[in-house]
Amino acid sequence: MIVSVLALGEPVALFNNQDMHNVVSYQVQQALQAVQQIPADTFLNTPTEDIVSDLSNKYSLTPPTLRIADAYVDGPHEVEIKYPDYGREVRLRGTLLALIIPFDGEGSMLYINPGRWGGAIRANLHNNNIILVVRGENLQPAHVNEQFKVRSDEIEEYLGYQRAMTDEHRQSLPNRLRPEIEARKQKLLDARKMVAGLAFPIRTRADTPKTYVAPLVRKKIVAALPATSAPFEPEPVLEEANYQAILNIVQSMALVMERSPSAFETMGEENLRQHFLVQLNGHFEGAASGETFNFTGKTDILIRVKDRNIFIAECKFWGGEKSFLATITQLLDYLSWRDTKTAVLVFNRNKDFSGVLKTIETSLTSHPNLKHGPKKEGASRFRCTFGNSKDPRREVIVTILAFDVPT
Repeated sequence: MIVSVLALGEPVALFNNQDMHNVVSYQVQQALQAVQQIPADTFLNTPTEDIVSDLSNKYSLTPPTLRIADAYVDGPHEVEIKYPDYGREVRLRGTLLALIIPFDGEGSMLYINPGRWGGAIRANLHNNNIILVVRGENLQPAHVNEQFKVRSDEIEEYLGYQRAMTDEHRQSLPNRLRPEIEARKQKLLDARKMVAGLAFPIRTRADTPKTYVAPLVRKKIVAALPATSAPFEPEPVLEEANYQAILNIVQSMALVMERSPSAFETMGEENLRQHFLVQLNGHFEGAASGETFNFTGKTDILIRVKDRNIFIAECKFWGGEKSFLATITQLLDYLSWRDTKTAVLVFNRNKDFSGVLKTIETSLTSHPNLKHGPKKEGASRFRCTFGNSKDPRREVIVTILAFDVPT
């Protein structure tokens, strides 16, 4: 102790100041006001879920945690004890013992009542320590132990009530914030007469064969946070429905490989990529030319708009966990803008395809840039959200599709 317990004065009442219900309500109002106070360009450049996360963390409440295992006794100290006796004050010499209980967290929470008004628990707070005091003329160990235990248990009980309330607050706050955030974003965009993204106009060919077409399944995308105060500018993005259509056409090729294994057993990465290009361009056409999907380098399938790659698919043969994670890192290095949608096509020629799928799923969680996922969308299809390697606030949607290529 830096300060002697004798210099701290009389113990004060804990959990006897503000009501927790009022404190929680105040935190919610502060969080909602904070939504309106973020500068407009930063706000528009910040994906909803990261704003939710930032504000939820800032305006959540966390009760202290007592470190009972580190508690220790300070004393004995000789003190003067005052007793009332029929209208007069009697002063006797006695003993004072103090139990010092360290705690982690915000000490001000120890003054907030969690809706359990009753007898006051009295203690001193100093340097993240709760100090419980017992004094008397002829103290006995059993009595002192009982007093310390009863009061420390009472404090733990009140903190337990606080945790129940703060946990509920932490879970409900995001749902209070999202509508406010989305409403303000829409209002800002309407005021600027623009939308947050310019959907890339992919048109389905009228004459496309329906052999490989699967029903579109719209999936919710968790927004990402490029936190910047630079002027907000909408960027070309691939619509979710078109993204799902692309993935479903690619996924359907697995059935073709299974049904006609001899046609694929000698194909390398480039030939397999060309096969996917033919199928994709047979289903979609670009705004300015007949071909929407192109390629660069050895393994990329991509769509470019205004010198931006809004869709990239990396084609790789399975070479183990290390090589797979390196492919993800390489893909992230290609991309540097908001809401980009990508895919990694993994071709397996090993015997244990089930083992490969398990390794893919488990290894994704170890990638340092992973923010959400993996979400399993099929037996061999996993969707993830990664933070860009140069700016973690910028998110990239990556879907991994694995194919068992016969040998």
